[in-house]
Amino acid sequence: MSKKHPVIAVTGSSGAGTTTVKNAFEHIFFREQINPLIIEGDSYHRYDRQAMKKAIEDYAAKGKQISHFGPEANHFDTLADTFKTYGDTGRCKRRYYLHSPEEAAEHNARLGTSLNAGQFTPWEDITEDTDLLFYEGLHGGAVDGSVDVAAQTDLLVGVVPIVNLEWIQKIHRDNAQRGYSAEAIVDTILRRMDDYVHYITPQFSRTDINFQRVPTVDTSNPFIARDIPTPDESFVVIRYRDPTGVDFPFLLNMLKDSFMSRRNTLVVPGGKMGFAMELVLNPIIHRLIEAKKTG
Repeated sequence: MSKKHPVIAVTGSSGAGTTTVKNAFEHIFFREQINPLIIEGDSYHRYDRQAMKKAIEDYAAKGKQISHFGPEANHFDTLADTFKTYGDTGRCKRRYYLHSPEEAAEHNARLGTSLNAGQFTPWEDITEDTDLLFYEGLHGGAVDGSVDVAAQTDLLVGVVPIVNLEWIQKIHRDNAQRGYSAEAIVDTILRRMDDYVHYITPQFSRTDINFQRVPTVDTSNPFIARDIPTPDESFVVIRYRDPTGVDFPFLLNMLKDSFMSRRNTLVVPGGKMGFAMELVLNPIIHRLIEAKKTG
């Protein structure tokens, strides 16, 4: 943890909606004139796309499972070292995982390489000055043995819809955007389950703030749901690990129809999720930057 070089991590599983939080942070960074170093969680996977397919086959042949949720398929140690190095020096290395041909073309033009979608760019030294490190991915709060990623963060934010909603979002996204069949998506969910229980879920007990979207419509069977519940068909439960100093009266006044369910928990209408995130996160980021200036 570092006052001079803060590390902020947004963590959540695939399909959880971490992008919504990322957008809220981008608005805050723009207003506060903050220059962040962006780190993508997928760049810490151990295998590229083709190698991961082979690893899945190899593990299955041994009667075992491997998934992007667990330590066998990721470099938790490298991620923790990245956070610590940045916190100590304001510098680190970074690479990108190329999700699409468009991303591959963009980075090939920049690097003079001939990489394909599903591969990683080379690690690059970050030499320019930045105000903070911002991570968004699966494992910002991961712990595995002596490797403790969460301990290297100054602000850890969890994005965790209830599990049925998470599955609905994943099923619809993977079908619409990636063309996967419903059966293949369910197989992936099942293959990831052990790692989900042991490496994804525990992170949300280490977070400083959780944003949990809870639908107000029936999601009891996510595998037959025809559509994703809309924001207006849900509430967002915002839980602070430490509510000391939080101006709840201000938040309740600004967020119409919100209420407190516990002394550290604010519930807001789902349609106000983005606005609520900015109201909640902006003063915290402001304090981190002020501490940086005086640290």
